[in-house]
Amino acid sequence: MFSFTDFYKILAQHDTLRPWLNTLPQQMSDWEEKAHGDMGRWIRALNKFPTDKPDNIDLKTSVTVSNNGGIAEGEQKRLESLLRLLHPWRKGPFTVHGIHIDTEWRSDWKWDRVLPHISPLKNRTVLDVGCGNGYHMWRMLGEEAKMVVGIDPSNLFLIQFEAIKRLMGNDERAFLLPLGIEQLPELRAFDTVFSMGVLYHRRSPLDHLIQLKNQLRKDGELILETLVIDGDENAVLVPTHRYAQMHNVYFFPSAKALKVWLEKCGFVDVKIVDENVTTTGEQRSTEWMTNNSLPEYLDPNDPSKTVEGYPAPKRAVLIARNPD
Repeated sequence: MFSFTDFYKILAQHDTLRPWLNTLPQQMSDWEEKAHGDMGRWIRALNKFPTDKPDNIDLKTSVTVSNNGGIAEGEQKRLESLLRLLHPWRKGPFTVHGIHIDTEWRSDWKWDRVLPHISPLKNRTVLDVGCGNGYHMWRMLGEEAKMVVGIDPSNLFLIQFEAIKRLMGNDERAFLLPLGIEQLPELRAFDTVFSMGVLYHRRSPLDHLIQLKNQLRKDGELILETLVIDGDENAVLVPTHRYAQMHNVYFFPSAKALKVWLEKCGFVDVKIVDENVTTTGEQRSTEWMTNNSLPEYLDPNDPSKTVEGYPAPKRAVLIARNPD
């Protein structure tokens, strides 16, 4: 169904990543045996995507591919139909051969908030934990990262990533694996690790921070982005049931508390570099993601609160260094 052989070959040539070959091939074999019921349909669609390298690729200011003179109208309609088969598109936006995929999230806005604060990615090996469909991975390559590995257990995100990758001409610097962070060995191999929009989904947030630290080389950089609340170093919200209609959420610390957590886990040079209230311009329903979104999750009489009465979503970005 899927071949990860090219990635295995790269691991074999990489001294610090080579130990991953002790576990990864079996994990991918196990994953394939448990393929999602829709995988067959998605794979059939994926196999119809062109793989020719486009004339123009912009990853610096957007994720856009095009050919000089465009493509035939019939081919464009066929391509759009294939892309729409992979609904819902949550992370983006993407523009491919004149087709604008207007995703639920304006992930480019988040990237614009993060990028000014991180160490340059040029020639770095990067891990993106909870990478979704890989939008930010392409932007990392736009900053000249040497290689970007994304992990996310969602099969649909994998298919969406592979569709865009094919439209890029099968760029061999980006790979997405259908795994969670808990399935990775302690590689200590990455120059930069991103975890954006993941921490509040973890039952044990400190364990997650330690798992992230265990993927970083000495002096490697962590970029952590998550939902937070206002408050001091001791402020933490634990929703009793759902939060903004999400059921798999657990801990919402203040940014100051999260800084303490990172320091307790052994990170140094921890900085809170951004705090931002999520707006309904950044997260909303579109024709490419027609399910409910943030406007439906806020109190219609008081948008400063969720429908459950909790503070509306606010996100923080923290940067930290692994000294070990």
